[in-house]
Amino acid sequence: MNKVKIAASLICADPLNLMTELDQLIDSKVDLIHFDVMDGHFVPRYGLYPEILKEIKKKKNCPEVDVHMMVSNPEDYIELYANAGADYFSFHVESCNHSHRIIKKIKSTGMKPGIALNPDTPLNFLDWIIQDIEMVVLMTINPGIVGHKFIPELLEKIKLLREIAEEKNPSLIIELDGGVTPETIPSMVKAGADALVCEMEQFSDLMKIQFLIKQDLLEILLKKYKN
Repeated sequence: MNKVKIAASLICADPLNLMTELDQLIDSKVDLIHFDVMDGHFVPRYGLYPEILKEIKKKKNCPEVDVHMMVSNPEDYIELYANAGADYFSFHVESCNHSHRIIKKIKSTGMKPGIALNPDTPLNFLDWIIQDIEMVVLMTINPGIVGHKFIPELLEKIKLLREIAEEKNPSLIIELDGGVTPETIPSMVKAGADALVCEMEQFSDLMKIQFLIKQDLLEILLKKYKN
């Protein structure tokens, strides 16, 4: 079993102590920083800004940052976030008409392209682009709202995407965004997740999940779900 990546959702950090909590994440050797960008239109709230990303990337030993664009016109933000230091740039197929063109533009900046899918968006949206991307962000709650519970019916969608990826793009990272808790981790990973976005409001929950992954206790938990 491959190591599962932990992507710490920065939008769930205390905004008044953002850099302190970022230092804790770096010290814990978290795998990714998940950076939510929202425009108040595609989703009903606002997210993080490129100026914050620039400051984050100044940190020594800062992990890779995967930017999740929950915006109506993702193409307009590509150069801005590339210049701010983003490593991954994932956008929603529901927000645009020319996904392939956007993927090419992302690649031209040196960022790694990703596609995000809402819970009810069919996987066939990936049919002709899955070979060109490095990450799929599967929303396992409705986007833009922190704290919602995992939608268990999506386990079948995760399994199907894993099967498709094994055939067409074996190195694809399947990142699950929403409802990640110590209780939901085993079924998520068994279904095929490679990375888990931790969106807990309590920082201690994130540390608990980090402990489960890094100490190889995940394999023990998964035994509950065999057979």
